Amino acid sequence: MKKLRLNVLPKYAPVIYGKENPGLFSRCFPQDQLHKYLVPELLGLEFANSLSSALKEQDIETLHGSVHVTVCGTPKGNRPIILTYHDIGMNHKTCYNPLFNSEDMQEITQHFAVCHVDAPGQQDGAPSFPAGYMYPSMDQLAEMIPGILHQFGLRSVIGMGTGAGAYILTRFALNHPEMVEGLVLINVNPCAEGWMDWAATKISGWTQALPDMVISHLFGKEEMQSNIEVVHTYRHHIINDMNPGNLHLFINAYNSRRDLEIERPLPGTNAVTLQCPALLVVGDNSPAVDAVVECNSKLDPTRTTLLKMADCGGLPQISQPAKLAEAFKYFVQGMGYMPSASMTRLMRSRTASGSSVTSLEGTRSRSHTSEGTRSRSHTGEGTRSRSHTSEGTRSRSHTDTRLEITPNSGSTGDSAGLTSMEVSC
Repeated sequence: MKKLRLNVLPKYAPVIYGKENPGLFSRCFPQDQLHKYLVPELLGLEFANSLSSALKEQDIETLHGSVHVTVCGTPKGNRPIILTYHDIGMNHKTCYNPLFNSEDMQEITQHFAVCHVDAPGQQDGAPSFPAGYMYPSMDQLAEMIPGILHQFGLRSVIGMGTGAGAYILTRFALNHPEMVEGLVLINVNPCAEGWMDWAATKISGWTQALPDMVISHLFGKEEMQSNIEVVHTYRHHIINDMNPGNLHLFINAYNSRRDLEIERPLPGTNAVTLQCPALLVVGDNSPAVDAVVECNSKLDPTRTTLLKMADCGGLPQISQPAKLAEAFKYFVQGMGYMPSASMTRLMRSRTASGSSVTSLEGTRSRSHTSEGTRSRSHTGEGTRSRSHTSEGTRSRSHTDTRLEITPNSGSTGDSAGLTSMEVSC
């Protein structure tokens, strides 16, 4: 099939990027599918205006300063809103547009409004902060979120965070558990150690070294060799689109973060841990694998799922948006939402794959049959089983698309009776 190479913008390109950045996310598409990816401005001003009206961008004043947010859609009744928070070296557009503009995510966004949060000074066209400006700490960034919810009259969220954003949303959930119904945490690091402390305090000429250090945080070594075009795109974005002084302040805040001090709860103890369901996501070639596995070991196994994505690097929402969208759909279904969502590719693959694969649907509480009767106890979470098996013991090829669940063979005596689930796809 003949392919044409186009500079293709995301779905809301005229609104989000304008015309100054047409090369971002350039891809190849089959000629008979080009109608799905046409730049909206080619379809007419009326269509572009309709997209613009679906987005609401504004700066919100909070206790710790102003923060830029973009709301897509209208909050629906008592449902939570999906709230995203990006990693360092990114903003909500470069971190999440490929996922939320993908076809696979549309079924979810029909049910939920989305609120994208840009950390202070990280949005497109952000001006430099004045001399002497004290950038908010990670704890203060988390404390900005209640002000955002109050501004829009929202009561709760399903959070999706990546890297620094995952840390911020976890801290928010620990401080305000009543406001968080669930968390999807990509590349989360619960520990206080900064990944580039030395760069923030010792190196001179950090403006030249900054792009390389951010890239090493976002991508694994193997990915930097095999996915050169994507890495180059993000390096170009960091150098040309981001305010370097503002970025440096955000990096310093992330490097200065405190340990989350979460502990796996044991019977008879009152450990500090997340009170909501959590889906931890990491690519098997990501530089954050060890940190995510450690975070998983510290969370309540009855409420936590670890999704390790095969053949995937540091940004699964960019490289494998379809798989992540489907995992997210199962996650919200487990919370009692979208009960009638269609069976999709991964589910059909699991259904046909035999006894080596356990369906996520089979582990859910059947009391979650409607949104009106769902229970916040999330009883279905307790039936999950967890796997700490190594990559070498997987019973499938890295090229298939199943979600594989195997029993936990690495449980310790301290956590006997507690189960969680690791999913590999």
